[in-house]
Amino acid sequence: MRKVDEPILNLNQEASSLYSVIKSYVSLTKPRIIELLLVTTVPTMFLASNGWPDWYLVLATLIGGALAAGGANALNNVVDRDIDALMDRTAHRPLVTGKVSVRGAVALGITLSLLSVIWLESQVNTLSALFAASAIVFYVCVYTLLLKRRTSSNIVWGGAAGCFPVLIGWAAVTNSISLAPIVLFLIVFWWTPPHYWPLSMQYRKDYENAGIPMLPVVADRKKVASQIAIYSWIMVATTLVLPLVSELSMVYLLGAISLNIIFMREVYALRKRANSDVLDINPMKLFHWSITWLALLFFLIGLDPLLNLS
Repeated sequence: MRKVDEPILNLNQEASSLYSVIKSYVSLTKPRIIELLLVTTVPTMFLASNGWPDWYLVLATLIGGALAAGGANALNNVVDRDIDALMDRTAHRPLVTGKVSVRGAVALGITLSLLSVIWLESQVNTLSALFAASAIVFYVCVYTLLLKRRTSSNIVWGGAAGCFPVLIGWAAVTNSISLAPIVLFLIVFWWTPPHYWPLSMQYRKDYENAGIPMLPVVADRKKVASQIAIYSWIMVATTLVLPLVSELSMVYLLGAISLNIIFMREVYALRKRANSDVLDINPMKLFHWSITWLALLFFLIGLDPLLNLS
């Protein structure tokens, strides 16, 4: 009976091992970040189309965008593997634990990056492929290699890489760039510091141990909270500029104003806690709300053109 069961047991172990390897490689692409990036792409395509975009075009753009983001994230993991080992938040990543080899991760990153450009070039258009290539180069070379370990403004300028999906989405539909996608780019650009700095506040010790000069590492929490407020106000103002350069209606404007009021309430609640004697100021509350804010704002951007169809 044992001899009969042994092949089945071996097959189960091999299947489990294969699943573990695949899971490790997938985690290198940072799927949650990919999801967030794609949340901004589809509504942008609705706005660019002033209604329903071609569904194959949407699917092709999402595939290309996911490949580009996955490739860039995998290469980011390769470059950051030394500091990931020093941070509790990232110590479980596959390159740190040895579940994936450096060669394997590099191969994955380069393959996905090349596939994204080839796919977008062949299935969408050249401009969207160029934006995808630019995003990959900017994230890996400018942010990860140049800025992240050298300046407290790393996430401000480096965060621009996360703004490219709106340009890719707009270019996919129109094969051009105008003021509207630039404003969309700036909305995400100004949103990034108020989104990421609360996370950096929560894991300040991690970044400090790894020698990464995130703003919460080099400045006290009062200054960080003040900077979050400044960038948030600029972000809010930018959201109100968007209807001036697009055909968005009062539906978007009223929705954006409502979301902005809630966002700024959370910003100033964090600032109040940062200026108090409270030990745990709970910065993650703003971090999580910032994700919800971005998703809802872009939902409005995608919904508005549909409501105005004649």
